[in-house]
Amino acid sequence: MLDLAITALQESSAAADIDTAKNTGALIGAGIGAGLAAIGAGIGIGGIGSGATQGIARQPEAAGEIRGLAILLAGLVEGAALFAILLAALFKFI
Repeated sequence: MLDLAITALQESSAAADIDTAKNTGALIGAGIGAGLAAIGAGIGIGGIGSGATQGIARQPEAAGEIRGLAILLAGLVEGAALFAILLAALFKFI
């Protein structure tokens, strides 16, 4: 009888260890995904800002149009990054 109880405890402990390992992997994956999304957005917005600054320096009369397009593109990049971060957080909870 005692052997049966010990075996049941060992099996439940092993199942808990597997669940913990799966959760740890999900947390690591979510963190890496969110970090890569933030880094990608930073690089993208930096490129947009650089290009807009160079364009305005070359054609100052088109500054308003270039600025408007740069803000629109930066918003799209930021939206994609937020979507990726939310998706990474969603995978953490699944």
